[in-house]
Amino acid sequence: MRIDKWLWAARFFKTRALASRSCDLGRIESNGVDAKPAREVRVGDILRIRNDSGEFQVEILALSEIRGPAPVAQKLYQESDASREMRLKLAEERKVMAQVEGFREGKPSKRDRRQIGRLRGRE
Repeated sequence: MRIDKWLWAARFFKTRALASRSCDLGRIESNGVDAKPAREVRVGDILRIRNDSGEFQVEILALSEIRGPAPVAQKLYQESDASREMRLKLAEERKVMAQVEGFREGKPSKRDRRQIGRLRGRE
C-alpha cells in the first residue's frame, strides 16, 4: 500500500494530495529514510510524521485502503510514548504562551498608535 494513501486513511492529513505534498517536502520518514508518496508501507513499519498538529512517531498496526471514522483510523497505528509526551508538553507550552501574551480586543488606543508609530520609525 502507498504511504500517502495510508496517511490519508489514518487521518493524519485531510486529503491524499496534502499527504503526498508532505512526503515530497521531506516531512515523512519511514524506518529512518525520507519517504516518497509511492513508497510501500507494511505492518510493523515505523513512521515519523511532521504536520500542523505536531510530530508523531507511530508504528503501523494495520493497513486500510479507505478512510473511515476517526476511532477506526486510530486503530491503524500506535503512537510511541515518547512522541505522545513530547506533543502534550509542546501543547502545554503553547497554552501558557497564549496566556502570557494577553490579546487585546478592539482597535488600538491613542497611546498604542503612538508606540506603533515609533516602532515603525514614523515619529
